[in-house]
Formats: sequence, structure tokens, C-alpha cells
Amino acid sequence: MELTILSTSGEDTGRKIELNNLVFGIEPNEHAIYLDVKQYLANQRQGTHKSKERAEISGSTRKIKKQKGTGTARAGSIKSGVFRGGGRIFGPRPRNYSFKLNKKLKQLARRSALTLKAQNNSLLVVEDFNFEAVKTKSFVELQNNLKVSDKKVLLVLAEDNKNIYLSSRNLKNVEVVRVSDLATYDIMKASTLLFVESSVKGLDEMFKLN
Repeated sequence: MELTILSTSGEDTGRKIELNNLVFGIEPNEHAIYLDVKQYLANQRQGTHKSKERAEISGSTRKIKKQKGTGTARAGSIKSGVFRGGGRIFGPRPRNYSFKLNKKLKQLARRSALTLKAQNNSLLVVEDFNFEAVKTKSFVELQNNLKVSDKKVLLVLAEDNKNIYLSSRNLKNVEVVRVSDLATYDIMKASTLLFVESSVKGLDEMFKLN
């Protein structure tokens, strides 16, 4: 699969880049994508939720009424969860929601997500660029030139670029990541993937296809 390389002004540079079919042309595995996204979201959970059970609240331990002869159910403690002010029955406790996935499955999920974006024509490749200074206006101009200002854009860089990152930080529909940090969740959340030319080559290294 070939894509045209665009300039920062949105014009065709006359050059094309070959996309690796092992990354952008596989049979997508939607279950692998589901598992990888599920793991990503699970890892974001703090798991610090906690409610007090009957052993953890303050209250009298006196038996509140006699066992028999009241015509109602027996009750031994005011701290029981069936009474107002009592402890929570089977309440949430702190826990770790993270779980393990094999590296090969996570790679399959990312390649499947990239293939789906390629099939939906949601990929753009722009020549390598940099901003001389941190200006949100410069990034907005780039979006307008590439006609992606109304879309959720994921810009994939080959390496850290402070000026580009800071220029995009105030834009709610834009995320900037390094190719080595590319996650299935980020790919699926974006409506348009914007690769710089050098980051496309970095995919082969990330998936160890060289």
C-alpha cells in the first residue's frame, strides 16, 4: 500500500511512501483489539474505592432487642447493614484491576487497529516538520492545511519534539505521541492518524520487522 506524502501546507510533495503490509495489510483481529483496549482502560483505574463494613464503623455492641417474642426478625447489632447507619454489606474494597496480556497479542492488536484505519482511509503522512517556537496558532494552521481541524487527530512522531507537543497541548481533539508509545486505545480513539514521514519507518523497528 502506498500513500502520498503531504507538505505542511497540505500540498502533494510528489513523493510516495510504501506502507508495510505486515502492519497495515493484515486480517484485523477485533478480539485482540478489544482485549488490548480493555487492559489499557483497566490499568487507568486507581482501585482505591472503599466503604466501611460493620466491623469498621462505630456503634454500640449491645443487643438491641430480645431474640424472641418481638414478632420481627432477630437482630443482634445496630451496626448491621440492614439498619440505617449500619455498615455496607459486601461493599467495594481496594483492588488492582490490571491484568496481563502477551506481547504478541498486543502487537497483533496494534497492527489490527492500524490496518482498520488504513482500510477506512484514515491515514495521512506528512513530511517531517518542526516549529521554531511554541505556538498553538502554528498547529491550528497545520490542521487547517491538512483539512483535519474538525477531526480527532493522533499525530505520531518518530521522537520527542517539545515545540510540537506544547503547541498542540491546548487543543482538545489532538494528541501527540512517539511511535514507540503508540497504543491500540489511542489508535482506535482517533478519527485520523497523522504520521510524519520518519515515524512510518519507526513502525518496522517497533514491530521488529527489519
